[in-house]
Order: sequence, then C-alpha cells, then structure tokens
Amino acid sequence: MGHGEGQQATADGGGREFDRVADELRHRMTGGVYPVGSLMPAQRDLALEFGVSRDTVQRVLRELRNEGWIESRQGSGSRVVKTQRIQSTAPKASRSRQAVTLGPLISEAFEQPEVTLDVYTLTSETLDAHIRLQAERIRAHAIVPQRIALRMLLPSDTESLPYPRGIDAKDDPLLRNRLRDITGRHTDSLRGVLAELTAEGLVPEISLEVRHAPLTPTFKLYLINGVEALHGMYEVIRRPVVVDRRKTVEALDVLGLGATLTHHVRDGDPKSPGSTFVESMHNWFESVWNLLSEESGAVR
Repeated sequence: MGHGEGQQATADGGGREFDRVADELRHRMTGGVYPVGSLMPAQRDLALEFGVSRDTVQRVLRELRNEGWIESRQGSGSRVVKTQRIQSTAPKASRSRQAVTLGPLISEAFEQPEVTLDVYTLTSETLDAHIRLQAERIRAHAIVPQRIALRMLLPSDTESLPYPRGIDAKDDPLLRNRLRDITGRHTDSLRGVLAELTAEGLVPEISLEVRHAPLTPTFKLYLINGVEALHGMYEVIRRPVVVDRRKTVEALDVLGLGATLTHHVRDGDPKSPGSTFVESMHNWFESVWNLLSEESGAVR
C-alpha cells in the first residue's frame, strides 16, 4: 500500500503513468541512486525523462512527501530524507560484499543456478519491481538461472485489515479497494514477467505460487535460497492518501519500502543466531503456508 507499496489510481488513464514514475523514484531512493540528503531532479527534468506531464510529476512528488520520502521547500526543490536500510547480522567475512539495500541481495540470489524465494508481505509491489529487474538481466544474458521457484504469502482478500484505513471513516471502501487493486496489479505483473521468461525459453523451470492467509502482516519477510532471511517490521504512520484526483483520505498506513530490514544468514553452526533465525522463519513460513493459507492460482 502506501507502505512505499501504494500508489494512486486515476479514472483518466493517468494512473499508470503516475504508478510508473512513483515506482521508479521510490526504487531509486531505496537503491541508493538518490541517497538521503540528495536533491531530487527538477520537475521539468523528471517530466522530460519519463515523458509525462508536469502535473503528473507534481502529484508523484506530493505522494512521496506524504509517504515521508522527501521534503520540499519553495525555491530549493525536493530533498530525500528517507531510504531503506538493511542491518546485517552476518560477519563481514562471510560475504563477498556487504549489500546495503534489497536490490543487491536479490541480484546475488539470482546469480545462482537455482533460485528459491519465499516472501510474506502486505502487497506484491516491491517483489514485482525486483523480479522485473532480474528478468532484464536474464534477457541480457548477464545471469542464467536454470530454475526459479517463488512462493508469496499475502493477506486474505476477505480480511478486515487495521491498515490502511481512514482516520475518520474506518470502513471507507476506497482504501480497501486501493490496496486490492495494487496487489492485483503487481501480482498479475509478476505472473506475466515469469510467463514471458518461460515462453522465451530463457529459464527451463519456473514456478510461482501465491497464497492468501487470514493474517494481518505486521512484518515483511524474504527467505532467499534457503540460507538468508530478510525481516522488517511495518511501521504504522498517519498520512494523507490520495485515492483519486478529487479525494484525499487521512489514513493509517504502513511503509514497507522504507522499513529497516534485518539480514540473517545460515552458517555452518546450526546453533548460531543467524542459523537459528533463518530456521525459525522458515518453519513459520511453512506452517502458515501449509496450514492457514488458501491457494490463489499458480504459474508453472
């Protein structure tokens, strides 16, 4: 959702352009292209780069301000004040390089012949962006995975979640529908990207399974290739959410892209803190996957 995982939809078809620009700017901030303290490009430059109107850029920047990514001052542009941090508990000697954002960790995982990724999250937006990036690397023959197995756990569509919700109108369907639309759009995108890799014969074996569990995500979890875990708590914030061009809702929401993630690695000692954490998260994921979740279709 607005968790860095939410965008605006508009009735005039401008929603897709809004989403595209907002997605890219968020990932540039979390990926270090625009680090904390740096100035964003001028509005006219962003409009030219993305081929959109100044109005679209202004609405995107307003959304990013509402989400807490940037601060804007008249005459001095927009400055980045927030990004995603990953705090690793793994000894530095255990990794060839210390990744400080999610992107390099996902990229490193996809450099293996077999890629397994289990994800528990509020929406599929962040994962969709990272998988699309890996798909481009595969098409460029920069990486050649032979098998990709992705499982994603999402909250049930029927659950009444405590966020996102309006401050004044807790049962406002606009925010619920917005969350459902975001999740559906990015899940469909994931399916499409993986189906294209299969159709083009670029990866011999691909599977994507999506299930829904009757739980409210209070954290996001990535289990990577059975040996790494990324875990981060969702922070609840109060912010205005633009649900269409005519309505803004004061809401309780969560920011997922901006959440601090803790990185744990399974090592040779099964009793080490890293090994224990990865094992416990793996067991938790399997228990919810097998006992509480419902299937939402599969791509093979």
